[in-house]
Amino acid sequence: MKDTDKVSINYTNNLNETTTMHGHGMHVQASQDGGVHQKIEPNNTWSAVYTVNQKACTNWYHPHLMGKTAQHVYKGLAGLIIIEDSSTDSLALPNTYGEDDIPLVIQDRQFLNYQLDYNPKMRDIMSGYRGDTLITNGQISPKFTAKSGLLRLRILNGSNGSMYKFHFNDNRAFHQISTDNGFLQEPVSLTSLTLSPSERAEIVVGLYNDGGKEVLLKVSETIDNTLKQSTALSISVDVQSASVLTLPSSLITHENIDISSVVRTRNFTLQGQGNRGNPSLTINNKSMDMARIDETIKVNELEIWNIKNEMGMDHNFHIHATHFIPHKRYTSSGTEYAISSNEQGYKDCIHIPPNESIDILVKMTDYTDPNGKYMYHCHFLEHEDAGMMGQFVVTT
Repeated sequence: MKDTDKVSINYTNNLNETTTMHGHGMHVQASQDGGVHQKIEPNNTWSAVYTVNQKACTNWYHPHLMGKTAQHVYKGLAGLIIIEDSSTDSLALPNTYGEDDIPLVIQDRQFLNYQLDYNPKMRDIMSGYRGDTLITNGQISPKFTAKSGLLRLRILNGSNGSMYKFHFNDNRAFHQISTDNGFLQEPVSLTSLTLSPSERAEIVVGLYNDGGKEVLLKVSETIDNTLKQSTALSISVDVQSASVLTLPSSLITHENIDISSVVRTRNFTLQGQGNRGNPSLTINNKSMDMARIDETIKVNELEIWNIKNEMGMDHNFHIHATHFIPHKRYTSSGTEYAISSNEQGYKDCIHIPPNESIDILVKMTDYTDPNGKYMYHCHFLEHEDAGMMGQFVVTT
C-alpha cells in the first residue's frame, strides 16, 4: 500500500470461534483498529476501511481477542502490511519484492506429534510461551538465493514471548535503515540486532564477495541462562550482481521535536505476580477491563510517557494509534543512559529490560473520538492476555 491510498482490508472468519484482526502499527481511527472491540464472529467478515496516513514502514496484522491473542497468533493468524511512500521511490535502496527486498516473519513453535502445541503453564505465562523450533515465514530452515550486492531484509519478531538477537554466522556488519514505523535518518552499522516481540527492523547486508557461498542469518536467544542459536535464513549467493550496490549515506529527515512543548508526563508501571497459579499482570495495579477507560489523551499535545518495569523479567510496551519517539532510558537505580542509535526513530513498541524504565515522546495527531477505544499493553502476548493492558481515548 502507498500513503494516501484508500483501502478496504476484508477479514473473513472461517473459524468456529470469534476472533479480531488488528493492524499493528497502522495509524487509523479506533473503529478500524481491529482491537478487542471489533470482534469477527464465525462466518462473518469485518473490513478495515481507511485512507493510508503514514510514512513508509513494515507493519503487520494479528488477532487481538481479549484473553485469546496469544493462542490465535501462535496458531498462525498473522501477516505483514507493507507501506510505501515517495521516499521509498526516491531512495536508492533494494526494493524489488522477492528479489532483493525480503520480508521475514520470525516465530518459534512447539510441536507435539507433528502438530502445533500451545499449552502454557504458569511459568510460560509469566515468562512468555516459547517453542523449541524456529520458523521463518511459516517454514523450518528456509533457503533463499540472492544476487551479489545489497540485500534488504524486513524483520518482524512475530513470536509470543521470545527475545531474538539477530546476527550473521561470520559476524559481518550490516546496516539498520528502519525502525517499526519508518526510516532512520541515516543507516546505522551493527553486527547484531535485538528485537522483542512485535518489534520490526529493516536491515541491509552487503553480499559483494560471497558469490557461490552461503551466508546464514542466525538467531540467538538466552533461555534459563543457556544460549540457544538457530538459523533464520540460509542465503545462497549467486555470482550475478544485484541491481543495487551502494547504500545511501542519509535516508530521511525527522521532525525536530521541541521538548519544551511537553504538556504533561504520564506514568505506567508494569507489575505482576504468580497469584497461586493464576497469574495476574497489571499496569498501574489495574488489570485490563474492556468497560474502563484508563487514560484520556488530548489531540496534538506532546506528552512524556514513563514506562517502568518493576519485574525481574523482560517486558515491552506497545501503543495503538500513534508512533512515538524513545527519549531517555534509566537503569534499575535510576541512572539515565542513552537511547541507542538504531532506536532513534518512530516506533510503536519498545523493549524495557527487567527493573528498568524509559521515557517516550507521544503525540496523538488525528482521529478524535470520546468513544473510540485504543489499547496500550505489553506485547509479550501471554502478559497481555493475563491483564497487562489498558485503554485510552483521544479527544479534542
